[in-house]
Amino acid sequence: FQVKLPPQKEVITAEELMAHLGDCILSTQPREPSEGLQLNFQQAGPPKLSTGLDVNVRFTGVSDFEYTPECIVFDLLNVPLYHGWLVDPQSPEVVQAVGKLSYNQLVEKIITCKQASDSSLVSEGLVAEQFLESTASQLTYHGLCELTAAVREGELSVFFRNNHFSTMIKHKGHLYLLVTDQGFLQEERVVWESLHNVDGDSCFCDTDFHLSHAPGKEGATTAPPDHRLQQ
Repeated sequence: FQVKLPPQKEVITAEELMAHLGDCILSTQPREPSEGLQLNFQQAGPPKLSTGLDVNVRFTGVSDFEYTPECIVFDLLNVPLYHGWLVDPQSPEVVQAVGKLSYNQLVEKIITCKQASDSSLVSEGLVAEQFLESTASQLTYHGLCELTAAVREGELSVFFRNNHFSTMIKHKGHLYLLVTDQGFLQEERVVWESLHNVDGDSCFCDTDFHLSHAPGKEGATTAPPDHRLQQ
């Protein structure tokens, strides 16, 4: 399915975009949808995309999310959804404290543990709380490594971080996010932003992934070190 727009059209409204996506979903439904798909198809309608989706990460894998009906829209569109907020397996105390819980479940656990009389539970709650505080950027180095390994070359996907969804692609082993900031609207050579550091130190590229200078972005013309981009 391909969305076709008039040649001279420069702006598309949210309503028009939702209509195109709705047509795409209807055209790509499986011939024999599972019971789950049938039950949740209406709940996964495109209007949800413009008002916000309920997404709750799990810290065990870059594709691990708590199931919500809205998430089925990614399956219907055959678009992978990723995040990079993972627990480092080399930190056994954190692994024990976080387990396979989702973000919402972990917050509830922290509250419960801090009110417990058992000192071991209190300690576990503090470890979990420290993990959330120290990874407030919602991207860890272990997560970035796993993300780079998981995403296929040339694959278009969606990256979830800090309650935002970004279009992501892997080009020559490096990850890039589509630049959508309004401040770059008139910067034709700023199309992609590299994702190679958890601290936000990134480089801007044009549509062919050639480095471009972004006004006010120091170091934007410096190529990211390969050891940061590859596992």
